[in-house]
Amino acid sequence: MDVQLTVICLLTFGINLIGALAYAARIAGVRTRRIAVSFALFNVLVLLSRLSNSFLGPFLAKRIENALAEGTGDHLLGDFRLILLSATLATIIGTLMIPTVQRWFCSAINDFQEHRSIPKLVLHAFAKGGIGYLRRTSTAPKIAHVAGLRQPRGVSRTVIALNVVAQALLTVGVVASLYAGYLFPEYRVTASQLSAVVNGFATILLFVLIDPQLSVMTDDVVAGKVSEPMFRRTIVWLSLSRVAGTLLAQALFLPAAYLVVFAAGIV
Repeated sequence: MDVQLTVICLLTFGINLIGALAYAARIAGVRTRRIAVSFALFNVLVLLSRLSNSFLGPFLAKRIENALAEGTGDHLLGDFRLILLSATLATIIGTLMIPTVQRWFCSAINDFQEHRSIPKLVLHAFAKGGIGYLRRTSTAPKIAHVAGLRQPRGVSRTVIALNVVAQALLTVGVVASLYAGYLFPEYRVTASQLSAVVNGFATILLFVLIDPQLSVMTDDVVAGKVSEPMFRRTIVWLSLSRVAGTLLAQALFLPAAYLVVFAAGIV
């Protein structure tokens, strides 16, 4: 693995790790009853994720351009498979870190409520006491939570299945479009722009059909209409569906790339 591919995999890992930890912010918001503050703090991480994402596209595009110029693109399929694997590993690790990170979010929410300063919050996190707190509160997921997945959950199987599809499309959209540009270099700019269509459709699924369900459930927990254990089970199910989505992206990668090739030819 060369340096460029290592950087791409690390960026992909970071982006998907932050996405997986989004659920921890919801749990922290429910526990502290400060939903708005929890999302405001999480937006700081989202900004870092978007910054990483802004670098990811050019790195991938440059790799395609080099392969076309040098005529050495046989390795690209394996490279993109490895990039998708990085997304899966990040999602798995993020899911396992949710119990720990939601405690960090709870502490950060309380500290921010007192000091109301992001710079002070960051300094406190990296201070000796803050690092000690992070170490003490680190914990692994409990087996009881996994065993309780058979109990009633707050969302339907349809919502979970739609989340799998949405996460798969978000994971595969950019990489499939760029690989399509390698397969069909005459229209590689058109192919790269079609990733916005794929990601747009996935975003619609998330924000129209899936996210409102979880948002309503979050409000119901705060209002006492839904129990916190059921809410946590829902988060576990959605986290697992996110992992399944990144695995499905591996299967969709080549079909999606050829579909983008076809679409680029008729646009």
